Amino acid sequence: MRRINIIILSAVIFTGLNSCDFLFGTREDAVVDEIFEEGAIDPELVQDEVGYVPVLPFWTDFIEPHDIFCGYDEMIYVVDAEGLKILDQTGTVFQTIAIPGATDVTQDRRLHTYVAGRVDYDVDGDGVMENLAAVYHLTGTSYGNVEIIDTLIHPFCDASRNITAFRGADDEAVEFTGLATLADNTLYVTRKGPRNDVSGIARADNAMLIYDENGNNTSYANGLSPVTGNLKSVWDISGIATFAAPPQSLSGISGSAEFMICLDQPSAPYKGLWITQTVDPEAGIIYGENALLTVFDYTKADRFLYEPDRFIQPTDIYIAPDFTGYIFITDAGTDSLYQFTRKGYEGVNPPAGSPNTKQIIASFGGVGSGPFNLIDPSGVAYLRKVVYVADKGNDRICRYKLSSDLE
Repeated sequence: MRRINIIILSAVIFTGLNSCDFLFGTREDAVVDEIFEEGAIDPELVQDEVGYVPVLPFWTDFIEPHDIFCGYDEMIYVVDAEGLKILDQTGTVFQTIAIPGATDVTQDRRLHTYVAGRVDYDVDGDGVMENLAAVYHLTGTSYGNVEIIDTLIHPFCDASRNITAFRGADDEAVEFTGLATLADNTLYVTRKGPRNDVSGIARADNAMLIYDENGNNTSYANGLSPVTGNLKSVWDISGIATFAAPPQSLSGISGSAEFMICLDQPSAPYKGLWITQTVDPEAGIIYGENALLTVFDYTKADRFLYEPDRFIQPTDIYIAPDFTGYIFITDAGTDSLYQFTRKGYEGVNPPAGSPNTKQIIASFGGVGSGPFNLIDPSGVAYLRKVVYVADKGNDRICRYKLSSDLE
């Protein structure tokens, strides 16, 4: 495995910030005040019974934001055309770190941050640079003393490529499309590319690779098809989420190794998938589908996650770690945000006293720049009942909250 150790200076240096002010801002800040004011929610935008309403103002200090993650340090991490931006919960950008081609970001429980991007690398030592997919491993993002301690570079970070030659343009075409971590700091990296011969020595480009906390490639999600659309597919993965997510809690954090992915392959009928993991004494780890989501109970909901062709071009997925367990998917093909329960039902529970007995659809969108409209949404995150959406085409981060959660 080849790695690059890089030390970088942030574009913005922390000065005179104590830890509380850095994380949450000061109460003298007018922008902070709006977070605590119910008036920040436009009452004219509240849906009839229960649904998501915008938390205003939206954040606009971005250029084509591609992904967003709410960290274990409860800072907000956004990647856009300028690199990685670190914000507090008021939306104030404190630091910008230049990461070439940054597309995805996540953080583990050690407060180590990972960013998927690109790197120019001299493969043959002849001075000719190849532009390759990379995952940058950063420390110190919570405190301003940022250091890139490791860089995983395709194809050298894939253990199955140790005995295969560099593939030139085909390897340059490979992308890292999603990042997620487990409770033990295992890192999941999704990848897509043109080489998908399942009979070859090396793994298919369409894959989910698994790394330990030290950056060693320990395995991959074997048994998932890289070239067919079914309930066990990795055909052009565009996003991934695990069940371990901030904030830390006294009740613990999910130790599940299962994960959910979305696919942007047009021919795949199922584009939002829950991948299970079981251990067989002889076969080892087996990856499979969550068959429970294929059972549609029309007495409980009208729409379901596992309906064929439910999505057009899903870009990201996130699983709320709180009691709601909601699943969120952004879809650039419909310019929408979709919300499901962990049973695969689309919608939220009807409020007490409601005549409705089914889930109430809370998904929304449609192309535009209004508070319920999006243009090419590309990332979604969730923290403390607030949904964050990277609204790429509108150069903004949108925030939403269920109307039933408003105080």
